[in-house]
Amino acid sequence: MARQQITRARELRRDSGKPERICRELLRDRRLSGVKFRRQHPIGPYFADFACISRRLVVAIDGEHHAYQQQRDANRTAFMEREGWTVLRFQVNDVFESPEWIWVAIEAALGAAPSPSLSP
Repeated sequence: MARQQITRARELRRDSGKPERICRELLRDRRLSGVKFRRQHPIGPYFADFACISRRLVVAIDGEHHAYQQQRDANRTAFMEREGWTVLRFQVNDVFESPEWIWVAIEAALGAAPSPSLSP
């Protein structure tokens, strides 16, 4: 990984907002199906909010500013999908209002049964 990408990834992790911190708690320590997620993982010229390398799954959290950059987000998603990644996008409101729904959606994408304690 290029030095510049490492520096940028560190900045993004350090400056993460509350929605990213909530998702980090859901995804850390292999809590979901025993798989590891990395934060702010570079994929080509882009950074994935969360990436599970072993399953090639990206979890993206879209804040309010994403409403103004829909084409850029579409380009980023298309690039990642061409590289063989599956991209799940969630809105910030989803993170705040129903993090358990996000957990279930990610588990479904990983092909695992939902955790009984977090079933909808």
